[in-house]
Amino acid sequence: MLFLFKLPLLLLLSALFAFKQTDYKADVEIIKASRAASNNAIAKHDVDGISKYWLPDFVQTIGRGITTTGKDSIAAGWKQLFKINKTVAYVRTPVTITVGDNGTMAWETGTWTAINSYSKGGNYSAMWRKIDGSWKLQAELFVSLRKL
Repeated sequence: MLFLFKLPLLLLLSALFAFKQTDYKADVEIIKASRAASNNAIAKHDVDGISKYWLPDFVQTIGRGITTTGKDSIAAGWKQLFKINKTVAYVRTPVTITVGDNGTMAWETGTWTAINSYSKGGNYSAMWRKIDGSWKLQAELFVSLRKL
């Protein structure tokens, strides 16, 4: 008799856990799509397309170790880079995206490749936050590991 009581409870908990996993899989796919769109915007030198994924207090550390804070400041830096170097591009390739237990924070890590830049690329990590149902970047850290 006790088994009959535990079985429905176990099935309910399993269904809830499976739903949560599916929900996070959708979040991972959204982050992957956002990263792909950001890569495309970089290739087009479209700073608005890149920065639409950043929070206002976004922090970015580039491969040489220079850190800049604030969406507007970082966007200005990208505009200056594209003005100086008409052929530069970067491709970030996620290897792992992990959504936190509460579904509002995510960690992305992967590799980045540079084209016509000071480095050939390296590794990166990014912190995503889900704000009002949308995933936005809080911070990115790039480390140059491959020299020209």
